[in-house]
Amino acid sequence: MIIYNVTVNIDEDVHDDWFDWMTNVHIKDVMDTGLFLEARFSRILAEEEGGRSYSIQYLCKDMDTLDEYQRDFAPKLQMDHTNRYGGKFVAFRTLLRVDKTF
Repeated sequence: MIIYNVTVNIDEDVHDDWFDWMTNVHIKDVMDTGLFLEARFSRILAEEEGGRSYSIQYLCKDMDTLDEYQRDFAPKLQMDHTNRYGGKFVAFRTLLRVDKTF
């Protein structure tokens, strides 16, 4: 299993709109690709200046599936986010391989 983690720090002045859009539109659009098994949307519990940080984790079965997402869907979905919130967020992505669950 692969976890595709997206960490986002979003500016306070657009936070509420962003939060609603993420939970009602964007994450649903990612899940509607049919390539991910589940998604988790979590607030990062750390004090920060200039925004709030979140981790969005998408679980998929293997790297081939993630490669398909990144090739066929990610560019448009990431552009939608940038067009809506450009200059108001910082994001980075991390890939994790699940070696064992307990």
